[in-house]
Amino acid sequence: MEVEKAISKNGVAIRLTAERWLHITEEHSEMAGSFFEVLEAVQNPDAIYEGKSGELLATKAMAAEMYLVVVYKETSKEDGFVITAFFTSKIKQVQRRSKLWPL
Repeated sequence: MEVEKAISKNGVAIRLTAERWLHITEEHSEMAGSFFEVLEAVQNPDAIYEGKSGELLATKAMAAEMYLVVVYKETSKEDGFVITAFFTSKIKQVQRRSKLWPL
């Protein structure tokens, strides 16, 4: 698999590498088959929240009470990468963080 990219709301190209995708699917087997949904959540999220160490959390509603959370980092104005991604029904835990987009 080649590196795929999505453009974040800040206009930054966010990379999803084969190594990261393998990590994501090994840690969260339910994510298998959701590669393009991860990219879509970065490019067209429902909301973006601030992480604890400079990372960003993009959220996207997927089904009733199920959300996709993509954790990524923008390392410059041109480049960034996906750290991890997972499904959750506990979206309130993410929503307690500072909301960056939309304001």
